Amino acid sequence: MPARTPAPLTVEYVIDVRRAETRYPGGDPEAGIASLHAFSFGAHYDPDNLRFGALIACNEERLAPGAGFDEHPHSHTEIVTWVVEGELTHRDTTGHETLVRPGDVQRLSSAAGVRHVERNDASQPLTFVQMWLAPLGPGGDPAYEIARGLADSSPYALPEAGATLHVRRLRPGQRAAVPDAPRVYVHVVRGTVRLGPHELGPGDAARAAEEKGLELLGVSEAAEVLVWELTE
Repeated sequence: MPARTPAPLTVEYVIDVRRAETRYPGGDPEAGIASLHAFSFGAHYDPDNLRFGALIACNEERLAPGAGFDEHPHSHTEIVTWVVEGELTHRDTTGHETLVRPGDVQRLSSAAGVRHVERNDASQPLTFVQMWLAPLGPGGDPAYEIARGLADSSPYALPEAGATLHVRRLRPGQRAAVPDAPRVYVHVVRGTVRLGPHELGPGDAARAAEEKGLELLGVSEAAEVLVWELTE
């Protein structure tokens, strides 16, 4: 009896895909602010979608010229901002005043408490993604940092939250490994990519836990993806 050819192995991934159109709308359209929230936020309370590991918010914000968020408080939160297009003006009560541009990573550790202002003082529309992470421990002093022009090969570590941010920019057919980690959160900024069996477009996100060997594959030109490597 001839030997049977073994069937090819298939890899099954458990990935929770959240589409852009399922995000919770927010902001103040009359004031030129449009927001889309990936997690339970404000009036959109969802007890089953409060956080993913340390990540507690991933907000897409669009500000018209002259629009912005007036001074408001934060505490016990690591706030990371990625500008997609335009220019963000940031001011806080620890004395920092910064212009944040595409490719820059801005981090504000609110610690025991800080207040800040976020505005679009330019003449062009502003789009940015802002991500909030819960720190491993409460308290401490507020801290601020900006990393200019983050490259694909330069992960941005956030040890206060046990997390690392990776930026992946992909051309069609180009592959990039996703870190093997207890949890991984993927947010597509622009373009189209594949993650395992799933095709993801702008604003789509994916959550994976304890997955090994995941890869991103570029589908469209100029795809840009934010990947959070989370230790918890």
